[in-house]
Amino acid sequence: MSAVIRNVVVGTVKDGVTTEQIEEALAAIRGMQVPGVELDVHTGVDLGLREGNANFAITVDVADEEAYKVYDADDEHNRIRRELFAPIAASIQRIQIRL
Repeated sequence: MSAVIRNVVVGTVKDGVTTEQIEEALAAIRGMQVPGVELDVHTGVDLGLREGNANFAITVDVADEEAYKVYDADDEHNRIRRELFAPIAASIQRIQIRL
């Protein structure tokens, strides 16, 4: 039986990266559409409530493992990773969990 898959991404950025640059990349993820896959996307920049936090987070819920694989391999998704996140990210951690 399939269940919703949540992809959780947490990242830190390189020195000198602005909140505007982070927001631009996050907006691209929020606006992304993957043909045949319904995405429930939430993003945010860290509020700075605790020292040592990551700088941004993304959650994307998809229907099942197959939908995740389609999302993960999507050309636009990979363009956003390559062109918007790679230049600003110092580290990115991911995990996929079943809800």
